[in-house]
Amino acid sequence: MFRGANLISLDDKGRFSIPMKYRQSLLSEDMGTVICTIAINEPCLWVYPLSEWQDIEARLHKLSNTNPRVRRWQRMLLGHATEYQLDKNGRILLAPSLRNYANLGKKLMLVGLLNKFEIWDEARWNEQMRLDTEIERSGDVEESSDLDGFSL
Repeated sequence: MFRGANLISLDDKGRFSIPMKYRQSLLSEDMGTVICTIAINEPCLWVYPLSEWQDIEARLHKLSNTNPRVRRWQRMLLGHATEYQLDKNGRILLAPSLRNYANLGKKLMLVGLLNKFEIWDEARWNEQMRLDTEIERSGDVEESSDLDGFSL
C-alpha cells in the first residue's frame, strides 16, 4: 500500500527516485517493475506496480471496445503505458512524452494512492489541492458516470 505525498526532484535527464520507504515493496513484489501511464482526466501520471497494472489490463480487456468511451480509455491508458525497471538507485527515467503530458518541472509530488502513485508537477499539485478542498467544502460534487464502479 502506498500513501503520503512526497516532494521529489526530476533531474536533467528526466529521472526521479522512488523514496526508500516504497522501494523494498516494489523490489520484493514486482522485482522493481512499474508501469507509468497518463491519468485519464487530470494533468498527472499514474505509476503502478506491475502486478496491479496486470489486473487493470485484464479488466480493460473484458470491456467491450465497441463502446467509444471504453475505446478512449484503452487508447489513453494502454497507448501511453510504459514499463520501467527501477535502477540500482531506485530511479526511473520518464519518457519525454509522459513528462510533457503532465507538464512536469524539476519539483514533483509523488503521491501514494493505495495501489498506485500519482506524479504531479509541484505547482499543479498545490493548485489541485486548493481546488479539491474548495469543491469538497462547497458540496459541489460531480455527477456519476457509467464507470463509477470501475476503480483503477
